This record gives sequence, C-alpha cells and structure tokens, in this order.
Amino acid sequence: MNRKTSRREFLGAMTMAAGAYIARPALLQAQQAPAGRVAVATCPEYNRQVVDALSTMFDQLGGLDTLVRGKTVAIKLNLTGSATVRLRYLPPEITTWPHPQVIWALVHLLDRAGAQRIRLLESPWATTEPLQEFMVYAGWQPKEFENAARRVEFENTNFLGSGKTYARFMVPGGGLLFTGYDLNHSYRDCDVFISLAKLKEHRTTGVTLSMKNCFGITPCTIYSDFAPEDEPLLVPRGGRSLFHFGNRQPPKSAPPAVNVNSPKEGGYRVPRAVADLVAARPIHLAVIDGIYSMAGGEIPNQYGGYHIPVHPGLLIAGTNCVSTDAVAMALMGFDPMADRGVHPFETSDNMLHLAEHLGVGTPDLTRIEVAGAPIAKARFDFRKVKLSAA
Repeated sequence: MNRKTSRREFLGAMTMAAGAYIARPALLQAQQAPAGRVAVATCPEYNRQVVDALSTMFDQLGGLDTLVRGKTVAIKLNLTGSATVRLRYLPPEITTWPHPQVIWALVHLLDRAGAQRIRLLESPWATTEPLQEFMVYAGWQPKEFENAARRVEFENTNFLGSGKTYARFMVPGGGLLFTGYDLNHSYRDCDVFISLAKLKEHRTTGVTLSMKNCFGITPCTIYSDFAPEDEPLLVPRGGRSLFHFGNRQPPKSAPPAVNVNSPKEGGYRVPRAVADLVAARPIHLAVIDGIYSMAGGEIPNQYGGYHIPVHPGLLIAGTNCVSTDAVAMALMGFDPMADRGVHPFETSDNMLHLAEHLGVGTPDLTRIEVAGAPIAKARFDFRKVKLSAA
C-alpha cells in the first residue's frame, strides 16, 4: 500500500542520499576520474637491482624524459616521526622510511633523464634545522644524494624556509575540509612533483602511501595547535593535531575551513585533508618503496600497537596517485574500493574515494592498467603476516 511521504521524511532521505554521494561518488563521476597506468616490480633487496627495476618501471609508464627534461623536480620524502625511533633496533629505512638506495636511484634516474634541478623535501618534526641534519641523525649520508645528480638541493618545508612567503594552493571545487592550504614555496616552485612513500598501514587512515605522504607537506607553523590566531609561527612547534581533532582553526591568514562544525574525528578529517591536498597540489609521479616495511602502523611502537617488520620485496610506481595507491593496497591484501568499517578502513573514511570525488583519479582496479608483476602473483598480505606472528 502506498502512503504519503511527509516533508520531514523527504528531507531526511535527501540528506542521507547526499551523505552517500560524498562517501562514494556517483557512477558518472567515477567514470570521469582519470585512471593512470601503474608499474609493479619485484625487488628483493636494496642494491643495484633498485636502479634497474625503477628504470624498467619508468619505461613501462612512458619514460621519464618527457616528464622531467629541463625541469625542476621536487620529491616529497616520507620521513615521518623521529629519526631515532627504532623497531627491534632496525633503522627507519627498513621499517618506516623510503630507503636511501631508492632515493639515490630515483635522483640518479631523474638526472639521467635530463632533470635540470632536483629538490628533496620533507617537514622534519618541530625543527628549522636543515633537512640534511635530520638525515644525519638517522645515520644517513646526504652527500650521497648530492653525488647522484648534477644539481640536488634540500629544503625543510615545515616552515617558511628559504622563501619569503607561503604558497597558496586552493582546492578545485572548494575542498572537503579546507578551501585551500598555505605551503612552503618549494611545492609551488617546481615543474614536476613526486611523492616517494613507504608501503605501510596507518592507525588513522588505514594505509599511508603516496597520497597520505602529502599530509606532511603542511607546515606546523600554520597547522599546529600552537599557531597564533592571526598569522603563522616563525618556527614549527607541535604536530598537526587540528587536522585530527578539529579543536581549533589555522591562523586567519590561511584559507578557512569548509565547515567549522564538521566532525571532530580523525577518521573523518584526515582522509579529507589528504584528498584536498593531492587535488590542490597534484602529484605527477608516485613511487612506493615496499621492499622492506612494517605491518601494523606508520611509526614503530606507536600507542602500544603491535608492529612487525615485513619483507614484501616490491616497488610500485604510477602517474596517478589514486590509481597507484589502489594497486599498492591490492598488493597489501586490501580492497581499495572498501568503505568505512571494512579493513583497513575500520575507523576511517576511504581517502581514495574522497580523492576520486574531487576528480583526482580512480581506485577501481578494473580501470587501471598494471604493467610488470601481476597483482595476484606479487601480493603480500599485511594482515595475515601480522596475525600469524601474533
């Protein structure tokens, strides 16, 4: 029997439909979001094989020459947390950071392809010291990166750095969390932007790959709890908790929030910030080091979590960050199309879906061409390894 629908019921249904539209884009939008080719290689150790594997992968993606010749290339490294934190006494490049051999190989191949200038970027925790100093704390030799190419530079992007003003990046379409973001000038003063990440899980966003790596491009002089009300700090202090908890807004000098009353919960906020950032500051090339890594989270021993070293023996690269991360998730044993509540997104919205909603790319594996090692043969299930070792 049909019954009349009240205005309140109708509006409630429309609200739920709108929420579903944001959580999972309409089919038409999913078809419009671009799909990039992704290359996968098996590479068991950090040695000369890394150069050969990456070289083959870049050829499979169409070559580096047309992308970087005569251009300034910026590489956002994934050096999260402290340089001295260890899991079972293993150095960070074995568990949480891209290995120096992968960084060296990437710089070398970019130089060989004709890049005019290569800049290594990262936002070390709460310091204005040079990025090279932070690397030295980890036992690295920054000079090796300098020797890998004709012109290599470094910049700590957690504050104003060598720039005179912050660079503003507005999110196309208005944004999901903020309308725009103020960043270090280095993310503007480049022709090609590369995200070099580690193949890892993440306690808030489920995974941390090439997209989540860009969460670290936001300077803590602006996006920390200690930033003044009107303008940025002079030096970085604290972490980016306003993205997690929404307990305050950035200084008035920065672009405002889309909705100041949005949920104050990391699983809602952080994925939206990540999607905003990769839409506002597009990634031209995503590279993921999965030769050695860590299951269970992004930082060793964080909040008493269970972490274990793993050895997937993989390298992944692609020209679309959403498609690259989707393939990386499948290689980790996860479904990149999963919604909140399904692992690894037990407590988080799927940032790949959110980035798809902004038109960045598709996580639909049926639309992504994979070159090199097939996913089915190269898969390394992170959760099964963790459970078997528990």
